[in-house]
Amino acid sequence: MLVYRITKTQYAERLTASGGAARWNSRGQFVIYTAASRALACLENVVHRSGEGLNDLFRVMVIDIPDALPIERIDLETLPANWADFQQYGYCQQRGSDWLLRGTTAVLQVPSAIIPGEYNYLLNPAHPDFTQTRLTGTEAFRFDPRIKTAP
Repeated sequence: MLVYRITKTQYAERLTASGGAARWNSRGQFVIYTAASRALACLENVVHRSGEGLNDLFRVMVIDIPDALPIERIDLETLPANWADFQQYGYCQQRGSDWLLRGTTAVLQVPSAIIPGEYNYLLNPAHPDFTQTRLTGTEAFRFDPRIKTAP
């Protein structure tokens, strides 16, 4: 399965995690966020960058997760109705932390908070199976200047 990550050019040559806090991990937990499509990866950037910095140089990272690699899933049915609200970050971070601490898989599928029915894939670079994932290449990417965020 191919997944995608859009990042600034200087970070596009290696699969690394910053350890910064995000929806499914707390600060100091190293997780690589990817998306099931280039379009979702684009929207994730737009939402999290709040429209700032979209003129920098970016690349799409194309990452191969082998089909034989086990994937843990967080199903929508197991989440509270308001899980996508910012106020639920703590709850979501705990679910992601639980996955990291169990260490059962290198990949976690989570629902997108932006597009219902779409998925993001979190990669745990500390898991032994992570070495089976491969950065297969990068592609130039430019955010269309018509993309705007809400004021």
